[in-house]
Amino acid sequence: MAATQEYYPPSAESLLAILERLRAPGGCPWDREQTRETLSRSLAEECAELLDAIDRDVPAEICEELGDLFMNLLFQCVLAAERGEFTYEDMVRGIIDKMIRRHAHIFGDAHAENAAEVAALWEKIKAGERAETKSVPRSILDGVGHYLSALNRAEKLQKKAAKVGFDWEDPGAVIDKIQEELDELKAAFVAGDEAHVDEELGDLLFAAANLARFRKRRTSEELLRAANRKFESRFRYIESALAAEGVPLETAGADRMEALWREAKQKEEKKHEPVEP
Repeated sequence: MAATQEYYPPSAESLLAILERLRAPGGCPWDREQTRETLSRSLAEECAELLDAIDRDVPAEICEELGDLFMNLLFQCVLAAERGEFTYEDMVRGIIDKMIRRHAHIFGDAHAENAAEVAALWEKIKAGERAETKSVPRSILDGVGHYLSALNRAEKLQKKAAKVGFDWEDPGAVIDKIQEELDELKAAFVAGDEAHVDEELGDLLFAAANLARFRKRRTSEELLRAANRKFESRFRYIESALAAEGVPLETAGADRMEALWREAKQKEEKKHEPVEP
């Protein structure tokens, strides 16, 4: 005889109740074994899966991945409550208070007409928060998380420095810097100094991220994800074409694969050509 399924309304409170039940004595062995550290290992994976769904613009998957991420976050609240540190309500109250406090131009008497003025207001408010808690950073770079991806962290470090005037005047200057780093990378290769090659390659990546940050269109992380998708699409075309010819990838040779790569690229460009009226 099938067990009657319990009804949980679609709410954060229902999800919390489910997680608490899974953690309770007699609950799920796997859930009872989880710790803050074990759960944190899946956070990056959950975020990556959500970003991938957003990139591919698949609403059903975005919804599912948001749920997975939300569950992971609430699980952390349950663990914290068990340890007497804070509760879900504490977390929600904290973020509500912060949102209201930092949007003083909406909920208070501050004034901001555009995004730049809002950003300046945020910095002023955050400085006041640090003064109240005596949490004065030793460096303006403090607070840029070390768990961010390297590209994302590079942009955030650059953005912090730019706020105090340490920035380029125009995109052309950043491109010149990229060329400078590329020239230094070539010189390191010629010298055969592998450690120097590593250093200059890192500098080149940092400079490229700086250009993405300076343009304020798409982040370097977004641009690299797009480049990854383009590479994947073209390489899958190579695989498909070779399979149709009955040629194994391992024996196709670089020249044949390069020709198919160019063919895939031409097909992409043709697909994006404007249609004549």
